Amino acid sequence: MTLVGSVRRNVAALMALMTMTVVARAQDVNDYPTSARVEYVFGCMKANGETRQAIEQCSCSVDVVASLVPYARYVTAETVLSMSQVRGDMGSPFRTSEMAAKALNELRRAQAEAEVRCF
Repeated sequence: MTLVGSVRRNVAALMALMTMTVVARAQDVNDYPTSARVEYVFGCMKANGETRQAIEQCSCSVDVVASLVPYARYVTAETVLSMSQVRGDMGSPFRTSEMAAKALNELRRAQAEAEVRCF
């Protein structure tokens, strides 16, 4: 095999690897189902006004959150938020556990970053 043939094969393999990496990263960023994105945007719009500008800002916000927090951890944080509202012993673990606090902090940091970037 000639040097040129070897280089071409290596370049082709490198390009294929880079393409797979880009596709995998895009799938990671877009792992939020449409329904979760819509729910986020609706809630954001309720909090920020129901205007065209709010649609743009809230859509940007959910994209930033999705790029920083994988969907599984987003679901965990949303569950903690919901369950921490339950009164009594049922909601207590969601208000006091370290894991719950960590999940909420991660989501809040992502939302703060989204606020800076989008609003």
